[in-house]
Amino acid sequence: PEGVAPVSGPRAPLRRRLDGSPVASVKLASGCDRRCSFCAIPSFRGSFISRRPSDVLNETRWLAEQGVKEIMLVSENNTSYGKDLGDIRLLETMLPELAEIDGIERVRVSYLQPAEMRPGLIDALTSTPNVAPYFDLSFQHSAPDVLRAMRRFGDTDRFLELLDTIRSKAPQAGVRSNFIVGFPGETEADLAELERFLTGARLDAIGVFGYSDEDGTEAATYENKLDQDVVDERLARVSRLAEELVAQRAEERVGETVHVLVESVGSVDGEEWGAVGRAAHQAPETDGQVQFTSGEGLTVGRIVEAKVVGTEGVDLVAEPLLGSLPCTEEAAR
Repeated sequence: PEGVAPVSGPRAPLRRRLDGSPVASVKLASGCDRRCSFCAIPSFRGSFISRRPSDVLNETRWLAEQGVKEIMLVSENNTSYGKDLGDIRLLETMLPELAEIDGIERVRVSYLQPAEMRPGLIDALTSTPNVAPYFDLSFQHSAPDVLRAMRRFGDTDRFLELLDTIRSKAPQAGVRSNFIVGFPGETEADLAELERFLTGARLDAIGVFGYSDEDGTEAATYENKLDQDVVDERLARVSRLAEELVAQRAEERVGETVHVLVESVGSVDGEEWGAVGRAAHQAPETDGQVQFTSGEGLTVGRIVEAKVVGTEGVDLVAEPLLGSLPCTEEAAR
């Protein structure tokens, strides 16, 4: 039907656009094959099942016809896309095809597993025109003992090395992550190790959550749980640190030229900012935004160059450079 996305397959999402936003999500897969001890998702969403590339491409073409300028690829673990189709590097192959679709000006990939990051995927995310150099990396913690209890892999130094590799290829790359504090068995030394990682990682956005049991998970059966007041204290402590660090990271971007997708023009929350949008390092709703010093000449859905002249917490304040050539994500690297 007119206005309804093309679909195929038993799990294909039938969708109709309900608004005129220049941004839309596109589902890459359903389910998850990882068995993190704190997560119940595999128990009710099943195994990881990738959508066929043709379906993803067709849906993106349809969205472009509806006026979408940025697509965000979503699943429980985008680094695994294609493994059940016989090609674990399918995402690297598909990204250039998505980015070349007429009308699509930015492709963003969400939710990546640090332990599954590979050189080819890093290269694709940092060097493909119109693909945002953006890394939503699910670190969760950085202390080895806690990660093992979570059934995850890595440590502070390996994670920092991964970030160094990314930034060596794309210095302005955006990185965000979520973390769980107060996990069963977490010691003060473990928490200090997490703080060491956060301080060195220079993340653009940080989500911090206190551990709580999820029914049906392995972690819910652990006996070495922390008292709730300890969990709450650690949550407050790390949240304060995270807030300071993301504000510092935003300040580091003052003077940078960023490429901003304009999402609204006019007043925002009662304040006359002129226009608001998001740079390549900012995902919708979670990572802050760019507040323009002037909305003159700006239209929703356009990507414009802007110079960062200040910050408001995690948000950037930027002056649009309207005399610039049309922008692509290639110029943002």
